[in-house]
Amino acid sequence: MRIYNQKQVEQLRQRYPEGTRLCLDFMDEAGMPSGLQGTVAFIDDAGQIHMHWENGRSLALIPGEDSFHRVDGPAKEVSKDKKVKKERSLQR
Repeated sequence: MRIYNQKQVEQLRQRYPEGTRLCLDFMDEAGMPSGLQGTVAFIDDAGQIHMHWENGRSLALIPGEDSFHRVDGPAKEVSKDKKVKKERSLQR
């Protein structure tokens, strides 16, 4: 397992803040299939990404050992009204 220093842990926390949706590509753990999605709960001082998985489990991801990617989903989308306002302000 890779040991992260404080700066690297902070970078992980900025990249994957609480509430970020992630999709599992690979974890060597029974019952954790590729494509399973979850939400970041927090990142501990060791750099493990603690998750709330859709299958009810709460296993942490270990960057560099487990494979995953970020999912941009409805929780991160900007509402249509805000998009229109932003487009109008850019046109001015």
